[in-house]
Amino acid sequence: MKTSAAPATGRMEVRRVAKGSVTHAAARAGLTARGVIYLLVGVLALRVAFGDGTHQADRSGAVAALADEPFGAVLLWALGIGLVGMAVWQLSVAAFGAAGPDGRKAGTRCMALLRCVFYACVAYSVLSFAAGSGNGGRSSDQQSRDITAQALGAPAGPWLVGAVGAGIVVTGAVIVVQATRRHFHKDLELGGMSSATRRLVDVTGVGGGLARGLVFVAAGVFVVRAAVDSTPDRAKGLDDTLRSFADTPLGPWLLVLVAAGLVLFGLFSFAQARWQKL
Repeated sequence: MKTSAAPATGRMEVRRVAKGSVTHAAARAGLTARGVIYLLVGVLALRVAFGDGTHQADRSGAVAALADEPFGAVLLWALGIGLVGMAVWQLSVAAFGAAGPDGRKAGTRCMALLRCVFYACVAYSVLSFAAGSGNGGRSSDQQSRDITAQALGAPAGPWLVGAVGAGIVVTGAVIVVQATRRHFHKDLELGGMSSATRRLVDVTGVGGGLARGLVFVAAGVFVVRAAVDSTPDRAKGLDDTLRSFADTPLGPWLLVLVAAGLVLFGLFSFAQARWQKL
């Protein structure tokens, strides 16, 4: 009996440590770092809307803009470490599950593993740039075109690219619906907020989610167009997708609204860093 109980006790201890204060700190640092990126991307998109396109409105542009600030290297190190924290948190979720009734489901844990890989790659590019051995990563537009070109060259490539594009569109639509329904409430410690704070969090969560979902939908549509035309250049990264909003009948004002929404999502990420259930 003692022999069989020991492994179970060991697993419980590993789980307790994984969900302990270190992982909580990593999660909050990661959410803060994500908020910084979205905040910067939103500000850069606003600059594009008003005619200032010095930096691209995507993650690489955000990193470059941060590097231009006083103590830029220190800020980049802090951002990179925060992104490592996000990757660690998502790895913990993938291994042991998350808070809430759906936290142990296979779908939740698989998505967490994918996010872990994504944020680990982003953290590596930011930290490499901070150390002087990288450029902060390629632009999202170039990455999108390169990946689309490689996928189109594979067997049944256009069908594969079209399916991915449709999946991105569906993801964006889900984000919009969840934001509208305030689906994020179940993941936040609402009892720790005042009524005024809760209203502000709702504004950032709904407005930020709507903008983020709209960007996903637009990017997915461009990927589908690339598949239909078998033209990689039809696919657009975050910067070109955002700029495309300025080409609509609403002109730059639609881009202003979407950019402001991304700023709101950055602020919502800060709220998550404070009140997320872990």
